[in-house]
Amino acid sequence: MDHQPPTYHGGMRDLQDRFDTRRLADRLDERLGRAAFTDEDRAFIESRPMFFLATADAQGHPDCSYKGGVPGFVRVTADDELAFPSYDGNGMFRSLGNVMTNPGVGLLFIDFESPRRLRVNGLASFADDDPLLQTMPGAQLVVRVKARRIFPNCPRYIHPSTAPELSVYAPRDGHEPPEPKWKSFPFLAEVLPGKR
Repeated sequence: MDHQPPTYHGGMRDLQDRFDTRRLADRLDERLGRAAFTDEDRAFIESRPMFFLATADAQGHPDCSYKGGVPGFVRVTADDELAFPSYDGNGMFRSLGNVMTNPGVGLLFIDFESPRRLRVNGLASFADDDPLLQTMPGAQLVVRVKARRIFPNCPRYIHPSTAPELSVYAPRDGHEPPEPKWKSFPFLAEVLPGKR
């Protein structure tokens, strides 16, 4: 049986008590927190061209990464699961390397114009033989996140941004992304994948 961690741990509770927000925190979780995606969550997530992914290694050392693509590159695949492609990157595999040793992840989706944001905390896994792989142009792997807690976040501090222009590097059907400039740096030439 999958053990669900408590919504708030001791450190959170200490600060809630210090600032008299325990009742507020409990009410927000009671009314807004959930473990299954709503139709509104699905529409919001699948409309986003980017999100932030937080991971940590087995010792708890954190890492945060920007993940971008064309809207729809993240898909809600079940009531409590989403999936996204892992594209060609700089070869460090900081996020997915962390997932191999600690599957706990946090995802933050933001709409800078409305404004709106949604957090998804859960357990990640990935596979290079996932059936979704063939439906995600440019994907090397498919990452699936089993949601443990889904909750909206107060948007008041989100600053407006200009309308996003999609990156020319974002994989999509009918588009061959150019090679990124960093792959042509002389000091990397002999260490790029396939150069042995």
